[in-house]
Amino acid sequence: MRINKTKYPTKAILKWLWAKHKGCRTQAIANIIIGITQVCLGLAGVETLRRLVDIATGARHGSLFLLIGIFAGIMLAELLLHIASTWISATLGVRSQNTMQRNFFERILNGKWSGIGRFHSGDILNRLFGDVSDIVRLMTEVIPSVAVITFQFIASFLYLYSMDSTLAYILIIVSPVFIVLSRIYFRKMRRIVRKIKDSNSALQSIIQECVQHKMVIKTLERTPLMTNRLASRQSMLQSQVKSRAKFTIFSKSIINIGFAGAYLTALVWGLTQLQAGVITVGVLMAFTQLINRIQRPLLDMARLLPVFVNSLTSSERLMELEELPLEPSAHPHPLSGSAGIRFDNVTYRYTDSGRTVINNFTHDFRPGSFTAILGETGAGKTTLLRLMLSLVSTTEGSVTLYNGKEAHPASPDTRCNFSYVPQGNTLFSGTIRENLLMGNPKATTEQMARALRTAMADFAFNLPEGLDTICGEHGGGLSEGQAQRITIARALLRPCSILLLDEATSALDNTTERQLLLNIKQEHPDTTIIFVTHRLDAVQYADEQITISKN
Repeated sequence: MRINKTKYPTKAILKWLWAKHKGCRTQAIANIIIGITQVCLGLAGVETLRRLVDIATGARHGSLFLLIGIFAGIMLAELLLHIASTWISATLGVRSQNTMQRNFFERILNGKWSGIGRFHSGDILNRLFGDVSDIVRLMTEVIPSVAVITFQFIASFLYLYSMDSTLAYILIIVSPVFIVLSRIYFRKMRRIVRKIKDSNSALQSIIQECVQHKMVIKTLERTPLMTNRLASRQSMLQSQVKSRAKFTIFSKSIINIGFAGAYLTALVWGLTQLQAGVITVGVLMAFTQLINRIQRPLLDMARLLPVFVNSLTSSERLMELEELPLEPSAHPHPLSGSAGIRFDNVTYRYTDSGRTVINNFTHDFRPGSFTAILGETGAGKTTLLRLMLSLVSTTEGSVTLYNGKEAHPASPDTRCNFSYVPQGNTLFSGTIRENLLMGNPKATTEQMARALRTAMADFAFNLPEGLDTICGEHGGGLSEGQAQRITIARALLRPCSILLLDEATSALDNTTERQLLLNIKQEHPDTTIIFVTHRLDAVQYADEQITISKN
């Protein structure tokens, strides 16, 4: 689904970044301290080198070997600081990224089920990995670099000013031009970068879907179609990247020309001063190094501008994820014994102007009952289950969970009373045991064995690795029927009052399905079972049946 490109003012993005900066401040502060120390050591090195040259040329008196020792010590200290900076980046950097990634991941899982559908899963992955990485880099490296660069520019300028004020002014005449170009660059580049990031998300979505549905693509013989679709998107991305490169080259060329002119002017000025005997060779060497130390911060700023723009765009995309509505904090309300669900005049539409999926539905799913729900595709059978689970909320009417002692409106707080087997293959990659433990992390091997026997999935014990057999993505290595039975066993392990089965036996033959349903009724006689099915044969095991018509 196409996402509306919500635009945030820069001020709002910076405020958001400051709120997110807390988890990265240790690394950021460490980088600033190291960077400023490196600047001070660098300027000390310039002064030491100036004195060394002047002593060597006889322009001043002093101990040559003492200054050589000091200069060597400065070089060693700079090396150690570089090592420390690399170590901090490798350790604290990955920790900061993991923390932010985990926070957004948790937010997505805690978001309302209806909200996450706005985003393609490939787009979400792109944001969780690419955009989070950009933000962490901004807060731990780019912003500290800006602070260090600013300090370096001011300190170097003041040092040069103390030696020759005219030369210092010559070097910074290009600064106003740099500031104006930066503002123009920033506005245009932000638009280009947003398009590139959206194209990258679209590419990842295409690839992910094709890998997930490669069997469909193969059997429909649509490999050329999907390859062409990918190539078309890649061509669009390539065009956008070219636009960015052209604009970057033009912008940097203008800035570099300005800096080169200022550098040449300053160098000529220094040489004429040396020829006139106003300065020494050591001072000229200091000039040439300070010219670089004053201009380099401005060039570094120009180099960081694309990174900063890229990070602001990433912030914008992550802020969109934060707009996902969250479910209220859960305070579970488990109901003891058997529980029922009562629908009172429930109407539901996915959007305010959309089709009415459920219209004035009233029914009481009595505690301990076994109800089969039938109806044509699109009639709203799965929507009924989503209303029970409070994944979506009623447009009108109410859904209530109750037992003989208490009653609660359906909400995330009452979800603890359900166990759910959705349509399709929902096994996770990992072992069969790990999949079963998702139903009940405290389940014993004996409990798992009982659930597997009830679900007609005791074949798992005959596999070479038993419960430790590894399943691939979507239960790879197992048949659809085997995977389906393991997901039912997983659901049976979860302590619950109500079991929801949504086409949970569609891959099973009639004999296996019949025995499985009989096993569940026998092993869980007090559990309320709601079974969505297209098979009329399965209805005979239900206490009652509901047929839903499409509105």
